[in-house]
Formats: sequence, structure tokens, C-alpha cells
Amino acid sequence: MKSSLAPGIRLITTFSRDAWYRSFILFLTFLFYTAYHLSRKPISIVKSQLHRNCSNVIRPADLNTTDNDTWCDWAPFDQDNYQTLFGVLDNSFLVAYAVGMFISGIFGERLPLRYYLSAGMLLSGLFTCLLGLGFYLNIHSLGYYAFIQVMNGLMQTTGWPAVVACVGNWFGKGKRGFIMGVWNSHTSVGNILGSLIAGAFVSTAWGMSFIVPGLIIASTGILCFFFLVEKPEDVNCTPPQHHTEQESGETEPLLHSASHTDRTSNGNGAITTEHVEVVEEPTEAISFCGALSIPGVVEFSLCLLFAKLVSYTFLYWLPLYISNVAHFDAKEAGDMSTLFDAGGIVGGIMAGLVSDYTGGRATTCAVMLLTAAPMLFLYNHIGQRSLGTTVGMLLLCGGLVNGPYALITTAVSADLGTHESLRGNSRALSTVTAIIDGTGSVGAALGPLLAGVISPTGWNNVFYMLISADVLACVFLSRLVYKEAQGWCGRAPRARGFKEI
Repeated sequence: MKSSLAPGIRLITTFSRDAWYRSFILFLTFLFYTAYHLSRKPISIVKSQLHRNCSNVIRPADLNTTDNDTWCDWAPFDQDNYQTLFGVLDNSFLVAYAVGMFISGIFGERLPLRYYLSAGMLLSGLFTCLLGLGFYLNIHSLGYYAFIQVMNGLMQTTGWPAVVACVGNWFGKGKRGFIMGVWNSHTSVGNILGSLIAGAFVSTAWGMSFIVPGLIIASTGILCFFFLVEKPEDVNCTPPQHHTEQESGETEPLLHSASHTDRTSNGNGAITTEHVEVVEEPTEAISFCGALSIPGVVEFSLCLLFAKLVSYTFLYWLPLYISNVAHFDAKEAGDMSTLFDAGGIVGGIMAGLVSDYTGGRATTCAVMLLTAAPMLFLYNHIGQRSLGTTVGMLLLCGGLVNGPYALITTAVSADLGTHESLRGNSRALSTVTAIIDGTGSVGAALGPLLAGVISPTGWNNVFYMLISADVLACVFLSRLVYKEAQGWCGRAPRARGFKEI
């Protein structure tokens, strides 16, 4: 009697060679962008170590200080304006990131992605390590740290457009909100890992909080150089073949459409269909103005500006807020802040699922943003009353804040990339993504800056600013929400992806 094939082997053989390569590329790109976020997170953890309440710190016996209330702080952050100085560091990175993002999309379309990503990760690792070396070289110059942050911000822009372009080459644009929501969890996973790694060293030698993440992203850059495959054709895999909207019944058209159906009459009144294969030649990259003219790009870009403002303010200031309000030490505050990112993972996946089911990307984002506003108010007023309340509110706020952010930068960008003006060009997706994320990065720069300026007047005012940003993000989606509502009411069948008869 012939033995049956082992279940594990049977599972493995169900995957084709193409499927294995695609899974491998998806894993690699997930790993790469996890490393990018992992390396930009430590600054938020280290802040609470650079300026502490020295009255709560045990003074070394051999330290001779007289009436020095800031003996345990790291100059120049030992002054009363330390929060403004932290804002300078954040904005040195984020302004450079926002400006560089618009340029990076152009380079990402025209340079080999493997070289571009590898160089970006290696240089990001270098500048992240240089931040940590300030501890060991006893550097107290604000200019030094600000310059390193500017250079690191520019290098970090190599990540997102290139990663999205690579995924587009392998998977086209047909990824649903759920799949992209899961894949986009690399942002929160990177934030969590960055917080835990930085927190492990922050109380003893904060320089290692930067050096270890810097070495990690540099290592992934080497991994990228040796293993990344930019296009399926490079390894004799089949390029992504997708059916069009009319054939598949999907609510979204797909990128790299390689076929269409012609409907003709046979003379007897009957309708016949003929499947016609179309081989599309690579098109030139879309222009900047051409990308802006795609319906929905401007609205979602402006929405992301305010959504990312809120998300990045939490990214850079949440550990310090927890430390100041709940009186945790630097490591405990860093560990607690990871709950916000954990909630973001769930929020991104749920946003994708709901938008897939309803067909309303804009409405999903608007509802989550509107719900986030009162939740932020509650977190500021009751979030620190008990450990259970803190955990629950951080998870809830993280999901509501990061859910729309994740949906816009992935599935929404994918939807916009299917517009007919792109003509199936996956390279154009890099420009569209760079415009959306670059505009959002302007908000990412403004948020921490405003937090640094406003926080000396009280944390309540910071939260009022964040709530206002959430409401403004919804305002920019109002037209798109109205169009989606019309589709649900049957007034605009095409809005929900149904073919008019």
C-alpha cells in the first residue's frame, strides 16, 4: 500500500515557485520597514533620560555638586527650555523627512531598488549610531544632534517609496485592505521593538539605545543587497496577472491589468464575450502634477497630514508624557508606550477589514478619526487613574489613531494607483505614494514641534491640539464620504464598483 504524503510536505507543495518568491519578498519588505521604524523610535525613549527629576535620582558619592538641581541631566537638555530643544531634534528629523520624501519617490522610480534600499538602510544605521556615540564621546552640542537628525531624516526617506514600489512589482495593486493592513503592521512592530531595545539600555548607557538599532538596520541593508529581487522577471517568475474589474467582480481595479473582455453581438441579439490578452509596455513615470490630478489624492494627502500629526506626536512624546504624568521611570514609560503601537496593529487590520466589507475607505477613516477625538480627551483625563485604565486607553487610542494612518498609506494608496492615468505602471505608484506620505510627513513634523512649544503650558493643551487635528482630518474627507454614501444609497452604482447595465 502506497503511503500518503506527509501533511507538512503536502502543504509545502501546494505553493508554487512563484508563490514562494512572493511570500519571501513580502517577508523581506516587512522586515526592512520594521527596521526603519525600529531605528527612529529610540529618541522618544531617551528623552526622559536626557532630562530627569534629579531629586529622585541617587547621587553618586564621589559627585561634588552644590545647589545643582540638574546634575543628572545631559547638557544642553538640562535647561528649563528642554521641551523646546526636544522639539528641535524631532523637527530636524521630520522636516528633512518631509522634504526628502517628495524627492525620494522620484529616485525610487529611476534607480535600482536593491541598491537604493541597501544604501538607505546602511546610511540610516550610520547616523543612528552617531547619535549614540554622542554619549560615549561626551558631546553636548545641540547642533551636533540636530545635524545628525537631519541626515538621518533624509536617509529614512529611501524606505517607504522603494518598499511600496517593490511590492507593486511583485503583487500589483490588487491587495485588499486586510492583507495590506497585516503587512503594514511593520510600522507598529518596529515601534514596539525599538521601544523595547532602547528601553533595555536607556537607564544605564543611553548611547546603546541608538547604537543597537543602528546596527540592526545596517544589517538589514546588507540582507537587502544580497537577497532582494526587484521584479519577478529577474528570477523567471510570472509577473502579476490580474483580471479587470468587469471580469473579476472586485470592487477595485487592479494594477498591471494584462487582460480585458470584449463584448460583441453575434448577429442574433446574443452577447458573446472574448477574452483578449493585452501586453502592456512599461510606461514613463507619471509627473508630479499628473499624480496630484488623480481624484482623491489631494483629499487623502491632506487628511494624512493631520492624521500623521497625531500619530507622530504620540510616537515622539508619549513616553515623556507617561513619565511626567504617571511618574514612571524611563524604561517603564518606554515599555508602556508600546501598548499604543500594539493597538495600532489591531486598528490597521480592522480598518482594512471594515473598508473591504463596506467599500468605503474614506468613511472608515472618518469614523475612526471622529471616534478617536473623544477617546484622546478621556485618555488625558482618566487614562492614568489605574494600570488597567492606562492599558485599555492606550490600546484603544492606538487603534483609532493609527488605523486611518495605516489604511491611507497602504490600501488607499493602492486604490489611487489604479487610476487610468497610471496605465498600469507600477513605477508610478512610487510617486503617488511619495506625494501622499510626503504630505503626511509635513504633519508628522508639525505635531512634535507644536507639542514641544505647547507642552510647557500644560499637557491638556497638547491634547486639545491633537483632538483638533483629528477633526480637521475628517473635514478633508467629507466630500469623499458623501460620494461613498451616495453609492450606498444606490445613487452612484459605480462608486461601489458595480457595473451599470
